[in-house]
Amino acid sequence: MKHPSTRELFDYWNNRRGSRPAPERSEIEPGAIRRVLADTFILGIDPGSGHPFRIAGTRVCAIFGRELKGMAFTDLWRETSRSAIREILAVVATESVGVVAGASAHGGEGALLKLEFLALPLRQRDGTNARILGALTSAENPYWLGTGALGPLTLGTSRYLGAETRATATSPAPVTAVSGRVRHGLVVYDGGHA
Repeated sequence: MKHPSTRELFDYWNNRRGSRPAPERSEIEPGAIRRVLADTFILGIDPGSGHPFRIAGTRVCAIFGRELKGMAFTDLWRETSRSAIREILAVVATESVGVVAGASAHGGEGALLKLEFLALPLRQRDGTNARILGALTSAENPYWLGTGALGPLTLGTSRYLGAETRATATSPAPVTAVSGRVRHGLVVYDGGHA
C-alpha cells in the first residue's frame, strides 16, 4: 500500500477485526477514521446492481465530479476492467479477504491520474458479509479537482490481503487480475492441456 490514507484505513480495519476474517459493520466508527473519511466509501453487496455506493467520501465524489451515493461502483470502470472488478468484489465478499489495487484514469485536460483502490469486507452479526469498506486515493491533488470529472477507471495490478495479513500488509505478491479469471482468491489463466 502506497498511500497513507489507504494504510490508515487498512490498519484500522485490521485492528478492528482482530483474529476474525472481517470486523462487523457496526464496529466501524467514522470518528476513528476522520482523517481518511474523505477518501473512503461503503458499497452494498449487490452484484446485480453493480455494488451501489451506500456512502462516498467528499474527495471520492469530487474526483468524479458528482455525488456517488446510490450509483453503481462498477459503472466507474472502463468496460475492459468491469469484469475483473466484479470478480474482485465477489472474492472480497465471499472469501472475506481484502484487496489493494492500482487504477488510473484521465482527468482534467486529459492528464493521467494514478489511484490506489482498497476494498475490505464488513460482516453482519449473522456471519454474512454486509458491506464492502473501501478507499480510492491519489498521491497527488490534481489542480482540476472539484472543477472537472475523472474519466472511467482502468484496473492495474491487484493484491489480495488474506487472513494472515497483519498491519504491515507485506504478504502476497502482486497479481494481475485483468488477464485471468479470479476464482476463490486465485487467478485462473485459460490455456494449457486440452
